[in-house]
Amino acid sequence: MDIGAAFLTQSREYLTEHYLPKILAAVDQLSDEDLWWRPNAVSNSVGNLMLHLSGNVRQWIVSGVGGAPDQRRRELEFSRRDPLPRAELVVALSDAVREADRVIGGVRRAALQDRRLIQGREVTVFEAIYHVVEHFSTHVGQILWITKLRAGVDLQFYRTADGIAQAAWPGHPTSGSA
Repeated sequence: MDIGAAFLTQSREYLTEHYLPKILAAVDQLSDEDLWWRPNAVSNSVGNLMLHLSGNVRQWIVSGVGGAPDQRRRELEFSRRDPLPRAELVVALSDAVREADRVIGGVRRAALQDRRLIQGREVTVFEAIYHVVEHFSTHVGQILWITKLRAGVDLQFYRTADGIAQAAWPGHPTSGSA
């Protein structure tokens, strides 16, 4: 496999098999109140972060790379204070990741250097995908930290065997819980 194909495959795996399942497992540990809890006015709730990730993935990958119309209203992702139902958040984020996976799966390796205008920036397809994967990772960490803080649970995403951490989150191919 060449480096371009490896990049595309790994990006899809991170979004669909690592990040999304961890968020969904974490959200299952939160009460409806905790899903929308914020420590202060300038911080985000898990619900806001899920809206934000949905918007970011759609804007950068589904629209920016895939060509769908860009209908993002970024400011609303953070300003929302009225809670949305948990199921609606889960569906929005899951659908966005599924659509991004489809788009990334259709990217030709040669197109990674094609240029796109996304969020007012001229970037390559490679940069757009890399941005989304990196950005998603940051917010996954925030969501997991908030979950541990609010629910007081060990999410048990890894188990150790012979001193080596092994994936154990729901849905990961090596976790035994797929």
